[in-house]
Amino acid sequence: MRPPAGLEREDAMTQFWIGGYGPDMDGDAGGIGLLEGDEGREPATLAYRGVVAAAASPSWLTAHPSLDVVYAALEGSGTVQAFVRNGERSLTSIGDAIDAGSGVCHLAVAPGGGYLVASCYGDGRVVRITLDAAGRLGTASAGDAATDPYGTDAGDDQPRAIDFAEVLASLKEPQSEAPRTGLLLFDEALGLNTAPATEPEPEPEPVEAPSRASHAHAAAFLPDGRIATTDLGLDLVRVWRPGRSGLVLDHQIVLPHGVGPRHMVVHPSGHLHVVTEYSCEVFTLAAGADGRWTLAAATTVSPAAQVGVDFPSELSRSRDGETLYAGVRGSNTIAALRVRGAGELVEPFALAESGVDWPRHHLVHDGSLLVAGQRSGEIAVLDLDERTGAPRGIRHRTAVPSPTGILLAR
Repeated sequence: MRPPAGLEREDAMTQFWIGGYGPDMDGDAGGIGLLEGDEGREPATLAYRGVVAAAASPSWLTAHPSLDVVYAALEGSGTVQAFVRNGERSLTSIGDAIDAGSGVCHLAVAPGGGYLVASCYGDGRVVRITLDAAGRLGTASAGDAATDPYGTDAGDDQPRAIDFAEVLASLKEPQSEAPRTGLLLFDEALGLNTAPATEPEPEPEPVEAPSRASHAHAAAFLPDGRIATTDLGLDLVRVWRPGRSGLVLDHQIVLPHGVGPRHMVVHPSGHLHVVTEYSCEVFTLAAGADGRWTLAAATTVSPAAQVGVDFPSELSRSRDGETLYAGVRGSNTIAALRVRGAGELVEPFALAESGVDWPRHHLVHDGSLLVAGQRSGEIAVLDLDERTGAPRGIRHRTAVPSPTGILLAR
């Protein structure tokens, strides 16, 4: 039996650093873990090697672009810590942890390696932290705080506004009877072409709409050197310019009321795709000739997604940009979306079981998809169809303590 698709290496085992929630975030992870693709035994499996660097809730991990340095967002303490690889299976902290802000949940390193951007869910802070030549953390400076665009008269030139209560009320209308297990494929009209589930599932109770407060959640570096950040609580995508002393706000894009923009991917075409946690959508943003970004298109992550019950998390793309993958917590599925046109058109075409409970994060790697199940304490490997990009099935699962992030090790 061959190893999980995409995990073969001729010279060494494929390794992944694993972030997770520890006791301070109601999890059982003891720090940054190591996952390896085991080779040479039948059946070949992914093996969890345990903690390689002690840390309190390193919920998000990212790497320096040229150094063997890993940065961890320690969400419970609101700090960022740098780690350097010092062996085949070991990381060592370098320098002191830097205060970022309450609930720091995402880090993105500049392509040149000169600084990183930390997004803080708890207080909405967007923070630039400088990096020295060795990758050590330096000084931190916060950008301007976000204000609620719907707190005052937003004006007629803003995008459509959707009342979150109205969206929740729509759940009373008949929902799709799509099954929640296996693989679903959608035709060009986005209708299901599979049979309905043999046993109807009980109708889940929708959650109440959250109160509005600033919750920065992710950052992405744009092709022109600017930085986009999401504010999940205030329905904003903000665009920043790097300044001498920190980030300078350039402009912002107001998304519909209550959608909750969470994570983003930059498409090879230059478009920016944003997944929303509360409305289960993917918004596509495009830059105009004047450099200002605007809303170009929007689509649901899946016809089977239920607003108020499902909560999309991570958004990733295939290497060629033809397919997007959205993790959907609640139904615990992976939605596949096809990118068409010049990168601005997105449509859902498949839905698959994720293999885990609460798919917090996933990683596309050489024909496979690794999915971190925060609540089930495991990572699943899904095969991806070579022709269509659709998830084909669950190849393997391995137990990992409260995983929240997966990073390919160098």
